[in-house]
Amino acid sequence: MADMMKVKDAAALWGLTPRRVSELCKQGKIARARKMGKAWMIPVGTPKPTDQRIRSGVYAKTSLPENLPLPIGISDYRLASTEYYYIDKTMLIKDFLDERPMVSLFTRPRRFGKTLNMDMLRTFFEKSDEDTSVYFKNKKIWACGQKYRDYQGKYPVIFVSFKDVKCETWQDTYGNIYKLLQKEFERHLELLESPALNAYDKQKIKDFLDGKADENDCMAAFATLSEMLDKHYGIAPIIIVDEYDTPIQQGYMRGFYDSVIRFMRNLFSGGLKDNKHLSYGFLTGILRVAKESIFSGLNNPKINTILENKYSQYFGFTPDEVKEMARYYKAEDKYDEICAWYDGYRFGKSEIFNPWSVINYFSNECEPRAFWQSTGNNEIIGEVLTNADESIYEKLNQLLQGKSVLTYIDPSVIYPQIKNNPSSVYSFLLVAGYLKITKVEPSFNGDFMCEVALPNKEIAYVYNKEILQKLTDIIPQSTAISIQEAIYSGNSTALQNLLQKLLLESVSNFDTAHENFYHGLVLGLCVILDNRYEITSNRESGTGRYDIALTPKSGNLPGILIELKAAKDASAEQLRQLAQEALTQIEEKQYDTIMKSRQIAPIFKYGVAFSGKKVEIAKK
Repeated sequence: MADMMKVKDAAALWGLTPRRVSELCKQGKIARARKMGKAWMIPVGTPKPTDQRIRSGVYAKTSLPENLPLPIGISDYRLASTEYYYIDKTMLIKDFLDERPMVSLFTRPRRFGKTLNMDMLRTFFEKSDEDTSVYFKNKKIWACGQKYRDYQGKYPVIFVSFKDVKCETWQDTYGNIYKLLQKEFERHLELLESPALNAYDKQKIKDFLDGKADENDCMAAFATLSEMLDKHYGIAPIIIVDEYDTPIQQGYMRGFYDSVIRFMRNLFSGGLKDNKHLSYGFLTGILRVAKESIFSGLNNPKINTILENKYSQYFGFTPDEVKEMARYYKAEDKYDEICAWYDGYRFGKSEIFNPWSVINYFSNECEPRAFWQSTGNNEIIGEVLTNADESIYEKLNQLLQGKSVLTYIDPSVIYPQIKNNPSSVYSFLLVAGYLKITKVEPSFNGDFMCEVALPNKEIAYVYNKEILQKLTDIIPQSTAISIQEAIYSGNSTALQNLLQKLLLESVSNFDTAHENFYHGLVLGLCVILDNRYEITSNRESGTGRYDIALTPKSGNLPGILIELKAAKDASAEQLRQLAQEALTQIEEKQYDTIMKSRQIAPIFKYGVAFSGKKVEIAKK
């Protein structure tokens, strides 16, 4: 019922009489209209009915103009909603107005429509000399009634997007932030003529415009500008901050994390904490960064992560939206392919498609590619994987095999936590769009235990090409390929020489302290570039548990079993004996039992012994 409108509202929207609308409902010419008691109710957003409608609700012709261009890279709401194919997300406004929290934070992966939605909110709420209601009169929000329309064009708005603040130093970052704040002061030049502001207030504005404001002035910018707008308009403004955590991620990766955190904490605190000159605040980002106390003390902020049901359908495309889009671009037969490549995300209880990739898919003449891959970098993931242990490699391998893994998810994961606790990489991968939740259970401390998996083919491709290749920081790609070729061909001499070279050139003495390191190294080598094998680790077979098994997915490849041993300060002879012991263990414990039962032949068996940077291999 929340998304239904009365006959009189539909009549006003379509320019028809209520009687005519009721007749069309009776004739079945208004899709999904339902009679509730004595009154007809119509889904919000239903286009004006035409003679082409049929009773099933499937339209023979679209109500949109033909051949609208696709909104690739368009984040301007006015432009997107009038000149491009636009999927109506304006009911986000209704859901917000029904709840009206003081500050709302929306965390979603990159390229899932955050900036466009924030610009939509600005266009709806902001006072303007232009009649901006024209951008909403044919949208779902307008049909919800006068009480929602009354909010349109009511508030002054402060709008800042940090999405392009990606600098190498704090000095450059601060300079870019200053320019964004300066530009926002320029957007409100009417304040310089305001009789409600005194000379001191106007001088602050001039200081920003002339580049004379200092860092303290910048940290107080939201508080200062919101107070001035409130004085001038007689109503407190709305503050909208898009991609607030982009400079924070850059600070972490480039070594100025503490500086950017301090700045952001003061900026947001002044504008969003106990600010009597604030009506509402909206923020978007990928991470919550709550544990950094950036939002400490805010009055009941509403955190909307991908685990929440609220607003779940407004960032990304729903199945119905994608089906309608496919129909519009005459590609209904491609829906299953779109699902396989770009579906699979779960935000709250909503099934969601990656909007960037879907749009680019249609633009690319329905040829599937990993369009999302090039829209950002994964340096943090690379840093984690460089220091990953055996468990990380094994779980990533299971994910690439199409399996789910159980892991602890902290939705407020922060950047230093990713480095200090590599297992937190799964929390980051989830909120950043590289995993989907298949099952979730609340944890005792308010976090979650989740089964996670790869969402679709596109992300599986990204893992292979973009994430797992980050391991080349310690394993050169050419070396990895040569090692794999040696493993698959059964060339133990070449394998030993290559591993020896890798250990000598790429691995520190500290890294070689524990057997787990060697296990992770070899498992990582097996996983990086290959999808021809099912790769498993520490599984039962025969009368024991093998270290690593590569089971071929097709009948023309050998099976491979690898048993690892490690010792400190071993002599060359001791190392040879250790390698032979590992090979003997494979034989005696019959680790090849499962492979033999599948009639896999030949089966290459490797006993690999490490000591520091020395390696010895026995093969059968």
